Amino acid sequence: MLQSHELAAFRKRLLGWFRQYQRDLPWRRTKDPYRIWLSEIMLQQTRVAAVIPYYERFLERFPDVHALARAPQEDVLRLWSGLGYYSRARNLQRAAQEIVAKHDGMFPRTQKEALALPGIGSYTAAAILSIAYGAKQAVLDGNVARVLARIFAMRGDLRDAKRWQSLQKSADALLAPTAPSDWNQAMMELGATLCTSQPPQCLLCPVTQFCQARKLGLADSIPARRKKRATENIVLAAAVLLDPHGRTLLLPPPPLSKTKAAHGEISILVSKLWHFPTIAVRTDPAAELRAHLCEILPAAVTKDLLQLESLPAARHAVTYRAITLRPFRMNVTQLSRIAGAKTISLAEVASPSAHAISNLTRKAARAALASAAATGPAALAART
Repeated sequence: MLQSHELAAFRKRLLGWFRQYQRDLPWRRTKDPYRIWLSEIMLQQTRVAAVIPYYERFLERFPDVHALARAPQEDVLRLWSGLGYYSRARNLQRAAQEIVAKHDGMFPRTQKEALALPGIGSYTAAAILSIAYGAKQAVLDGNVARVLARIFAMRGDLRDAKRWQSLQKSADALLAPTAPSDWNQAMMELGATLCTSQPPQCLLCPVTQFCQARKLGLADSIPARRKKRATENIVLAAAVLLDPHGRTLLLPPPPLSKTKAAHGEISILVSKLWHFPTIAVRTDPAAELRAHLCEILPAAVTKDLLQLESLPAARHAVTYRAITLRPFRMNVTQLSRIAGAKTISLAEVASPSAHAISNLTRKAARAALASAAATGPAALAART
């Protein structure tokens, strides 16, 4: 650990750097715990540049916790559509409802109460409480852990439970007690902008003189690379039914099934949102999709199944899964009535944030829309 005089100098240099060079981000212009909480949830596993437009649109529709708590979940998911990891949105609204019911509409001030909310873990609680309320709690996320590992030349897998506990103790010891909000943001900012997972920019780092990894010539090799879960390759086939008016059919969010593993997997892959008829493929996408459509569509429609038009494949990723999407377009004279399904303009499905759908479904819609535009009759309708 740093000696007392080193610690004082470390804090002074890092805080001075942050106050001069911090990025101008919308959630840094407020102390409103609701807005800080929203930003922290959106930033989980998501780049800052991607989050900003979602953050601003979300606040236009849900300016406070009361608006979020009483909103239809469909609206919440629609505004989240395209941001990914949709459990974050569902937990965000559940937490908002608890805050309104149990905390008079204010994000709780204690760690125990914060941790009891859906979607709130140790890092998120510390970040919100320190930034919004000035609580003396040190944050520890991937960026901060990387900074600490280099400062103290910590080798090995940082996510090892004992090593993570040691990192938390180091974070607690470094915390500037008179400025916990700026301190935590400074540590995260340093990890996000200079002390990155790529070769760190040590010459620009405000605390490079304290970095043991740099002194030992190990800055590029610390922290150790995490062992990634093996990639699982999946092929999906999706059917885009298209009527003469440019409308298509979306199925409701599929339930997680304990008895049918395939159904549960599809539920996860379409993010439990509205989607085209979709299956996981074993060998023959067209044949297996036809068989699936025969099961779910009325017999009067299945005569059109021979007209499945193969569309360009698309790539998609969900956590450790690498997905090859094989979309097929099927022109029908009339869309079938299926319990729970809805008809909608294909152009709406393809457009961002129009409905609560995943990027996977939107990619299939865009492929079908491009094909329709190239083949005539449905083109003009699809654009209306």
